[in-house]
Amino acid sequence: MTREIIIQALISGLLMGFIYALVAAGLSLIFGLMEIVNFAHGEFMMLSMYTTFWLYTLFGLDPLFAIPICIALLFVIGVVTHYGIIRHILDAPMLVQITATFGLAIFLRSLAQFLWSADYRVIDDPIVSGRIEIWGIYLGLPQVVASAGCLLAFGFLYYFVNRTETGIALQATAQDREAAGLMGIQTDRMFALGWGIGAACVGVAGALISSYYMVFPDVGIIFALLAYVTVAMGGFGSLIGALIAGIAIGLIEAAGAILVSPAFKYGIIFLCYLVVVLLRPKGLFGRF
Repeated sequence: MTREIIIQALISGLLMGFIYALVAAGLSLIFGLMEIVNFAHGEFMMLSMYTTFWLYTLFGLDPLFAIPICIALLFVIGVVTHYGIIRHILDAPMLVQITATFGLAIFLRSLAQFLWSADYRVIDDPIVSGRIEIWGIYLGLPQVVASAGCLLAFGFLYYFVNRTETGIALQATAQDREAAGLMGIQTDRMFALGWGIGAACVGVAGALISSYYMVFPDVGIIFALLAYVTVAMGGFGSLIGALIAGIAIGLIEAAGAILVSPAFKYGIIFLCYLVVVLLRPKGLFGRF
């Protein structure tokens, strides 16, 4: 195995890690606000990918130009999910909260299969296509653009949460809901905003990866599963933890596939995850 192949695999893993990080960031934001795990997170991403596919198929709109539409649509879906479901189960037992979002995931997946069948669909000729060569290393241009877009979106999210007044209000709500309410912060709106932003994150990721990834009803499962692992490794409620853990999982996935076997790459990821949570149950940067 040549050094170029290993380097290429690790760079590809790094690029994929940026996508995992953005998907996990939305999940982490929701949990940090309300301590509720959104089991429909992957299905939200699936909806973004289908939206991108149909915008391209029906109207010829390239995935890059579909990003704003996906962000707006998924933001609305996140807000509607909060007001339609989550708001009514905030004080319910944890089992009720888990089954509510898990049931939503099954419903959305089944709805997608009913409406669009289980067929695998691809976007044939996006604007961003082909590959680039850097010092003998070949990288797919769609993967590079998707990863750069996800990293840019993650940077914007981090700035919003930590440097804006609304972001500080989100953090205050996450730290102490009652105290935030006494200070005049409308916590219910903060919860809705958190769900909207969390869903918008996968809206960005779904639109970007649809230019090179197959679209089908179960596409969100693997991304959601890795997002849960990413959040747990990085620490629930930590955006920096989601970024670092996402990069780590992307690298572990690539290294495991090329050094051991592609069949064992997810097993290696979960083994590393178990080691981290055994040594540090709260994750690398967790607050919960």
